[in-house]
Amino acid sequence: MAIELSETLVIGISATALFDLSESDKIFKEKSKSDPDSAIDEYRKHMLEKENEKLEDGTGMPLVRALLNLNNHLKESDKTPIVEVVVISRNSPETGFRVLKEIRRRQLPITRSAFLAGEKSSSYLDAFYVDLFLTTNEEDAQEVIDSKVCASALVKAPPKGASLLDETQVRFAFDADAVLFDEASEIVNQTEGLNKFWSKEDEEQDIPLLEGPYANLLKKLSKVQERLPGRIEYSPVKLAIMTARNSPAEMRVIKTLRAWDVYIDQAFFLGGLQKSRFLKAFKPHIFFDDQDSHLDPAALDIPCAKVLYPSNSPLKKLIEDRVTNKVVEEIAEVPNE
Repeated sequence: MAIELSETLVIGISATALFDLSESDKIFKEKSKSDPDSAIDEYRKHMLEKENEKLEDGTGMPLVRALLNLNNHLKESDKTPIVEVVVISRNSPETGFRVLKEIRRRQLPITRSAFLAGEKSSSYLDAFYVDLFLTTNEEDAQEVIDSKVCASALVKAPPKGASLLDETQVRFAFDADAVLFDEASEIVNQTEGLNKFWSKEDEEQDIPLLEGPYANLLKKLSKVQERLPGRIEYSPVKLAIMTARNSPAEMRVIKTLRAWDVYIDQAFFLGGLQKSRFLKAFKPHIFFDDQDSHLDPAALDIPCAKVLYPSNSPLKKLIEDRVTNKVVEEIAEVPNE
């Protein structure tokens, strides 16, 4: 009988997001610069030599452990898992053997995997029913965002204290605009200023915001909450929004979530305060944001992942044009010698 995972939260994760393979990745990248033809051979040799050495946690490991623990709440009569984790790797089966050995060594209940020998991981996400794909490969992350198959993010380097996170709960923290919601409101902020943004959001507070790249993931997490026993307020799945929005732009967020029939445990309307301070207190297993200025300070303490803009994003073009203009202005200001 064919198995279907449409009711299960499915997390696809690359080997380099699950485990810290930065040493191997560094060898491949450095060899690719000096001798591209032998880079794969050098990488294969390294992985085979290190095959029996244990791997350290990657950025996605705390999230994976906590999510897999949710299956402990599964009723005996329910044969559909609450969460499924699938390793989808650009390694070949030969070089990926080290990853499989580490999964076995740790006794992680991960049973599905795909090793693609350099092919794009994004091609197989729909077949695996993936709701969220975590990777260290920017090309893969960008292609997934562009295809709209599922949510996708580019993970930051593993933080030092992530192994201390509580595994009896799983905590997600999301930015709002250009992540959960579309980028239209942020474009107003960028082009017309904060006062116009505030007034427009206040005027349109009864009009739900349009869905962003992580809206479907949030809705799937809400369904997971419903499958778990007990009142939703005491669910082991905790969801939080960390946004630079503040009054009078906050009401539209809450009303949008109500329209989506999604329960959020905590919402932080920070009005420009540094998000990392609040994330350090909330202790999420992962935080999703579209801006490095928020992610980089937080990534020192908690697992963080960057949500890339679609390639045809007006917001992306706006930001790129602004950077280009700034560079041109700086060059123009340099005096001729």
